[in-house]
Amino acid sequence: MELRSWLNSYLEYLLEERGVSRHTSQGYSSDLSDMIAYLESAGLILPNELRAHHLTGYLSNLKQAGRSTATLTRRIVSIRSFFKYLTIRRAVDYDPAIQLEAPRIDRKPPRTVETADLDKLLALPETENGMNGLRDKAMLELLYATGLRVTELISLDVSHVRLDMGFLLCLGSGGRERMVPVGSQAAFWVGRYLAEARTGMTNSDKPVEALFLNHLGTRLTRQGFWKVLKKYADQLGMIVTPHTLRHSFASHLLDNGADIRAVQEMLGHSEPSTTQMYLTADKPKIKEVYERNHPRART
Repeated sequence: MELRSWLNSYLEYLLEERGVSRHTSQGYSSDLSDMIAYLESAGLILPNELRAHHLTGYLSNLKQAGRSTATLTRRIVSIRSFFKYLTIRRAVDYDPAIQLEAPRIDRKPPRTVETADLDKLLALPETENGMNGLRDKAMLELLYATGLRVTELISLDVSHVRLDMGFLLCLGSGGRERMVPVGSQAAFWVGRYLAEARTGMTNSDKPVEALFLNHLGTRLTRQGFWKVLKKYADQLGMIVTPHTLRHSFASHLLDNGADIRAVQEMLGHSEPSTTQMYLTADKPKIKEVYERNHPRART
C-alpha cells in the first residue's frame, strides 16, 4: 500500500485500538499528512522506499521554514509513532525513524519580580476595612511564601493549614501530597484572615472546607484569583502572573543560598532538572552567594 493508505490505517488503529481522542488523532493526521505531501513531491510514495535521510530532509525543510522547536519535536513524535506502526505491520523492512533526535529546547530563564517590587505589590490590599482586603493579602503573602501553583492555592482547605506548626499540606498534581513550610509573615496574615474575615464570608447554611472564599461564600476559582492579582498588578503597572510569584519564590531562595533539593521538594518538582532552570536565571548572584559563604572564596 502507498503511504496515504497506511496513514488511514494508522489513524483507525489509534482510534479503535489505542483509544486516543478524536483531537489527538487529528493532530497526528495533520502532522503526517504534511510529511507525506513532502515525500510525494520527491517521488516517494511507498513505505519501503524511505530512508532516514528522507525524514531528516523533511525536518530540515521545516526548520528552514522557521517552524518552532516545539513544532519540530511534535512532528518527530508523530513520525516515530507512525513508523513504529509500519514496522509492526511489516510495511517496512527497518524503521527509518528510529534514530531521529528531537531538537534541544532552549529554556528561557523564568520571569521573576524584584523583592522591592514584590513588597509594593503585597502592600496594596486594604486590610483594615473590608474582608476582601484581608483575604487578598493572605492569598498573595501565602503564594509568594510557599511557591504554590494557583490551582494548589485555591484547593487548600482550612484543615490543610497548620499555622501553629508553620506548615501546610499541599495536594499537587497526580494527587501527590507534600508538606510546605509557611513563613511568619504569611502565617500572620492567614491567621488574621481566618479570625477576622473568613467567618463573615461564609454562608452558614452551606459550610465549606475551602480556605479562600469568594463573595458567594464558596471556594475561590482560578479565574477569581487571577482577577485579584491583576487588579493589584495593574495599580503598579506591572505584569504579574501566579507563576511569576512561584518563579520569584524559587529564584529568591536559591539566590540566597538555599539547597536546590529543598527548593525542589517545596515546589513539588519530580525532577531536579526542572528546578535547576532557576539557577541560571541570574548567575552573578550565585557567584555572590559563593563568595559570601565559602571560607576560601576570597583572598
